[in-house]
Amino acid sequence: MNHTVTADQNSRSATYVTEALGQSEPFLTFQERLSRVAPVNRPVLLIGERGTGKELAASRLHFLSNRWQAPMVALNCAALSPSLIESELFGYEKGAFTGALQRRVGRFEAADRGTLFLDEIGSIPLEVQEKILRVVEYNVFERVGSTESVEVDVRILAATNADLSDLARRNGFKQDLLDRLSFEVLFLPPLRERQEDIFLLATHFAGRMALELGWDEIPVFSADALAALENHSWPGNIRELKNVVERAVYRSDATIITEIDFDPFHSPFVSTESREAEKSAPDDWAGGKNLSELLQAPLKEAVWRLKVTRMQTALQKAQYNQKKPPGSWA
Repeated sequence: MNHTVTADQNSRSATYVTEALGQSEPFLTFQERLSRVAPVNRPVLLIGERGTGKELAASRLHFLSNRWQAPMVALNCAALSPSLIESELFGYEKGAFTGALQRRVGRFEAADRGTLFLDEIGSIPLEVQEKILRVVEYNVFERVGSTESVEVDVRILAATNADLSDLARRNGFKQDLLDRLSFEVLFLPPLRERQEDIFLLATHFAGRMALELGWDEIPVFSADALAALENHSWPGNIRELKNVVERAVYRSDATIITEIDFDPFHSPFVSTESREAEKSAPDDWAGGKNLSELLQAPLKEAVWRLKVTRMQTALQKAQYNQKKPPGSWA
């Protein structure tokens, strides 16, 4: 069976701007799986580290589906307090609670006949998960403050960087809901597994930044700068790469990018000695040299040595200014 994307699907996906660029095998394998499940009217769970592009993947799933002409509604579940998520998802009736001056339609109703994308779904409280499960199974729900059932036709896409299976085992997520949402589970590859794509993405972001700055030429990276980009571990993935590249372009006085700054938070006012001490101290502990000695010492002596070490580190960070408030030493 041929699972390639059709020309019609390509025309639909072209209706949204994408930065999902790549040519590496992990990237292409992920995109093939995504394209294959997109037309199937079932929930999909997207799992990936921060910055890997889960919302972009959800958008592509929607625009390659048969629901592409209907709305795609997104909700970041981690951005809302537990008390607000239910009313945000299901809406509420006038007078349902203090401040409910009129009926409000929730995200499920807004996404009727389309797609609802629930980002950070692991943040949803259990009582709200129960209500979501009912919608998934029966396509009906009640607004907050109402006993009248509302019927909807919504495809749910969900995303998380949490281990939902482990969360379910610890009763932090409903296993029934997890079973229903995981018709297909797609794992987004982290950037460190897509080394072939780093140059492509970096060039893309650099070109866009140059255009924004009004440059006439597209920036290029020196060999050292490119090597630095390719050897970085990218804990923040594509989002981090975008920031690093854009910062390098705007700081550059030429179209050849030579300087790459991965950490914009290092202070130029901290002495070299203090900075080196900060870097070396944790390594000694992590290497086990001092930790092994500490574990073998009597308890009172170990506590005293730990206090002395932390005080020394705090003084180094404060550049030995003991007038700084203690809270700034930690």
